[in-house]
Amino acid sequence: MASTTPRHMSLWQIINMNFGFFGIQFSFGLQQSNMSPIYNYLGADEASLPLLWLAGPMTGLLVQPIIGAMSDRTTSRWGRRTPYFLVGAILCSLCLLVMPYSPTLWMAASLLWILDAANNVTMEPYRAFVSDKLDKPQHAIGFLTQSAFTGLAQTLAYLAPSMLVWFGMNKDAVGSNQIPQIVYVAFIIGAVLSLTSIAWSVVTTREAPLSDAQLAAMKAKPLSMKSALREIIDAARDMPPTMKQLAVVYLFQWYALFCYWQYITLAVSRSLFGTTDATTTAFRDAGLLTGQMGAFYNFISFVSAFAMVPLVRRFGSKSLHGACLALAGVSMLLLPMIQDRWLMFVPMIGVGVAWASIMGNPYVMLAGSIPPERTGVYMGIFNMFIVIPMMIQIFTLPLYYKSLLAGNPQNAIRLGGALLIIAAIATIWVKVAVAPAPTREKQAV
Repeated sequence: MASTTPRHMSLWQIINMNFGFFGIQFSFGLQQSNMSPIYNYLGADEASLPLLWLAGPMTGLLVQPIIGAMSDRTTSRWGRRTPYFLVGAILCSLCLLVMPYSPTLWMAASLLWILDAANNVTMEPYRAFVSDKLDKPQHAIGFLTQSAFTGLAQTLAYLAPSMLVWFGMNKDAVGSNQIPQIVYVAFIIGAVLSLTSIAWSVVTTREAPLSDAQLAAMKAKPLSMKSALREIIDAARDMPPTMKQLAVVYLFQWYALFCYWQYITLAVSRSLFGTTDATTTAFRDAGLLTGQMGAFYNFISFVSAFAMVPLVRRFGSKSLHGACLALAGVSMLLLPMIQDRWLMFVPMIGVGVAWASIMGNPYVMLAGSIPPERTGVYMGIFNMFIVIPMMIQIFTLPLYYKSLLAGNPQNAIRLGGALLIIAAIATIWVKVAVAPAPTREKQAV
């Protein structure tokens, strides 16, 4: 049987392989841009918004390391990673179809738990898929292609409600639960894209076959929940230094991003429209505007991801990531000061450049420091460094939102900007393994 040694792939092959990321990230984009407004439409309190976002971090904490470890040991006829892509995509599509019809706050929150679990089932095996298929010199283009699809998908996800208005739908038409009908249609589109994009990648890109030696080694360690948990514990004990150092960066980086996603609509609604009342037309207008802002920063991310490939080769992923985080931090600090709706898009340039880096460069730094046979489990553990800061934010921010932040969503955005600058400083201490240069015998597959 052929070896699983990663080989050189063409750009078109890399695009096909990563196209499924488009559907995954369209789903995440719908969540980021719509869940806080949905919760507000269903009667949520401002200070409690972080707690209602608990689903993503908690499911990521529980699901991704286990799924990553299990996918490392899966030997199905469809491959190691593919079964997880498909199961996650199907569950995600079903949840997206039902979410806007939620009649109560508890139902919307419950569906978000299932939706995030489904996305997490797909996500980490997909990260590992890149390391499985590509040699180290191509890790940058592989992960930055995922970053580009993240930017493109989330651009369209954020913009979907506005585009539906431009196509003639009534922005003020709402369902019995007060959720705008344009949100209903946007989620239906997301359900279709989630499944079809994953199916495209599965059809166009087969997993590398396992060698006889690898199969024998995997069968000697039977797949079970107990073995997966043992593998997670062992991998955490042997964690590479680069991974530990990135954990510090991630602590500040992801706390900041959750502040932004949870409070940007409320902050813009207050600064430009003078209200945070979810029953008003002004609040719905603020939701459309922040969706357009999110689409713009994700478009910048899409463009920046490909532009970063030569920059990573010249300056290194670490230096580039630090600079991008600092730019985003300054942008967020300036955002609450802006009183003109069109000027609101200027700071989104900095946020978009950072988002491209966040979705690609840390994985470039990480991929060269982890053993290939543990790629899945380490990608899952690495995700814990995303969700733990989110959980810290969820449980701490409500404690000081009304006191230290004066109950002002604009101050939550300012806090996010300050933390991104701290994250940028923390990248200085990250030590990155240098990838070997490509050899001449590498052949396109």
